[in-house]
Amino acid sequence: MAGRSDETAEALWYIAPGRAEIRAETLVPLAGDRLRVRATFGALSRGTEALVMAGRVPASEFERMRPPFMAGNFPFPVKYGYAIVGRVEDGPEAWRGKTVFVLHPHQSLFDVAASAVVPLPADVPPERAVLAANMETALNAVWDASPKGRVAVVGAGVVGALVAYQCAQLAGTEVTLIDINPARADLARKLGVNFAAPDKAPIDCDLVIHASGTGGGLATALSLAGFEATVLELSWYGDAQVPVPLGGAFHSRRLKLVSSQVGHVAPSHRADWSHARRLAAALAMLADPRLDALLAPAVAFHDLPARLSDILAAKSGVLCQLISYS
Repeated sequence: MAGRSDETAEALWYIAPGRAEIRAETLVPLAGDRLRVRATFGALSRGTEALVMAGRVPASEFERMRPPFMAGNFPFPVKYGYAIVGRVEDGPEAWRGKTVFVLHPHQSLFDVAASAVVPLPADVPPERAVLAANMETALNAVWDASPKGRVAVVGAGVVGALVAYQCAQLAGTEVTLIDINPARADLARKLGVNFAAPDKAPIDCDLVIHASGTGGGLATALSLAGFEATVLELSWYGDAQVPVPLGGAFHSRRLKLVSSQVGHVAPSHRADWSHARRLAAALAMLADPRLDALLAPAVAFHDLPARLSDILAAKSGVLCQLISYS
């Protein structure tokens, strides 16, 4: 198959603390089974990208924090991101015209191998499909946690909300989403889970999942765990030192503090599940229209350099920031 001639793409680069810019790059003609994908929608991963934009990725994690197709090197400049939905414009005939999800940095047009894309299920709209990477993180966490009984999820950001949503689908669970922001109660209601402020949260929980990204949230999570319960830590703090309150009843309650991270398939599923199969499963889980409650109104791709600081600020209240490439 003869590929198209060279084309120009635009990509977002983090270039210094608090600064980003859009850079042009030239795509060479396609070859083999590679696909040319034109982005239609994307999403910002607020917690991680706020740390990247601030230059707070620790040196020890420079290699492990590289998502697929990242360019540049930490701390700056880097082309970062991992949530794009687009349309296949060129490549093998069987792929042309398909709408796909790709773990790719923020970029208007790009080339990838066919093995790197996942076609969207017919019942998942492109806008909602940008949540696939976060849903995959939540799915891996649920596999790590094996939820049962009383489940508390501390931190009603995107990942925390998706974990609570998934846990609520399991028989025999009673799920409470916990956040300091009372406005998150409406989100919890839409997702079909209970809501509580930290001082009203249920105690003696069988499982507590922490996703607030704060030391205070971790302390709350530990305080809610019952005897021999597990506290699953989903937050990533970058280069920050976070106090962990291991005094009090931590030992007498025989608590377990366990990490979960999406880079490896959970041990409980690793023998049978590949990364590609897990991502496809996460994408299929996005058929539920209630999940639109997580999406903020779209911002234009070209407006990102001027808008990023406000979007990524903790006080913004944004959950998943949708990006429009049209």
